Amino acid sequence: MPHPDAPAGTLGGRRVLITRSVDRAGPLAALLGSLGAEPLVLPLIDFERAADQPALDAALDALAAGGFDWLVVSSITTVRMLVEKAAERGTTPAALVPAGTRVATIGPSSRWILEAAGIPVALAPVDIQSAEGLVDLWTAAPEHVLLPQADIAGPALRDGLAAKGADVTPVVAYHTVDYPARPELRLEAELPSAVGLSHHGSPRELSQLQTRRELDAGTLDAVVAVSPSAARRIAATLLPLGRCRFIAIGRPTAAEAAALGIPVAATAQVPTPDGIVAALGTVFANERNTV
Repeated sequence: MPHPDAPAGTLGGRRVLITRSVDRAGPLAALLGSLGAEPLVLPLIDFERAADQPALDAALDALAAGGFDWLVVSSITTVRMLVEKAAERGTTPAALVPAGTRVATIGPSSRWILEAAGIPVALAPVDIQSAEGLVDLWTAAPEHVLLPQADIAGPALRDGLAAKGADVTPVVAYHTVDYPARPELRLEAELPSAVGLSHHGSPRELSQLQTRRELDAGTLDAVVAVSPSAARRIAATLLPLGRCRFIAIGRPTAAEAAALGIPVAATAQVPTPDGIVAALGTVFANERNTV
């Protein structure tokens, strides 16, 4: 069946590069494949456990003891950290978050995974699914907030919540590194399927050399950047893109790409496989209509 947001036939035969590892690209790859596209993957970034485990453990101990009014989860990788920490402690992710602590997140995928792990989400933006979108929604009275994030996370969420009166405790939840992470440090706890899509076989993984050859030959139709750090890695390793269109998963990624001089063909309105497919469909439909 055609995708409701991608005009029929616009994705058939298109070759789309996803800048994630095979295990993290599954839902988007499955959806693209079901619409006749050929998904390919090139892992550019990976994730390692936080170097300061005592600080992270202390923050999670305080969370479990009811020391925070809110837990703010800004990425799916943070959920992966919670799942791994729960396994270390012989418990469930839900047991790390006491009943009196509310949870906020910034997107539908992380909300789905949190709730699939038994952690209800009290607040998540719908229209602007980003740090700024969550800050705009924030109306809570001054309260204690735990904010576990990547080591390279920008200050927008922390500072925005603080400006709304929150007492924010940031802690490094994981490190973002060039792919591949060191095997002994890789954060790799298994998560529920991010959007409930079955995985119909693994997409083909390219090396950087193979990707360069594909770009030079003009055989890649689009590359999907799934984070600002992925945009930076694309700028560092894959330019020029030639005829390959750059698709950003959201506004922060699009802004980073623009700052790096990468033309952005489209930005997903929602940072999900459906949102990315809709952005791809719009780009290809517009090109078809101008021929």
